[in-house]
Amino acid sequence: MTRRAVLYSKPGCHLCDDARRMLNDLRGEFDLTIDEIDITTDDALFKRYFDKIPVLLIDHRVTIAAPIQHEQLRVALKAQSSFDFL
Repeated sequence: MTRRAVLYSKPGCHLCDDARRMLNDLRGEFDLTIDEIDITTDDALFKRYFDKIPVLLIDHRVTIAAPIQHEQLRVALKAQSSFDFL
């Protein structure tokens, strides 16, 4: 099953760049669609996430905020995968 990851980020954020790289690296291990949303284009998102980015939402259920670690992301994706069999 394809996983959907939504990355909330903003331009010039090096932690966001790192999260994007990790997601792309994990595409080989997981069937993953990645959408990125620039929080600077939406006042409500900016107010909600400005001090938390990058923020990652996986399949509308799992939220991970900065700092995001590679293994933390892998575990979250694996945990979501286990729901496919329930």
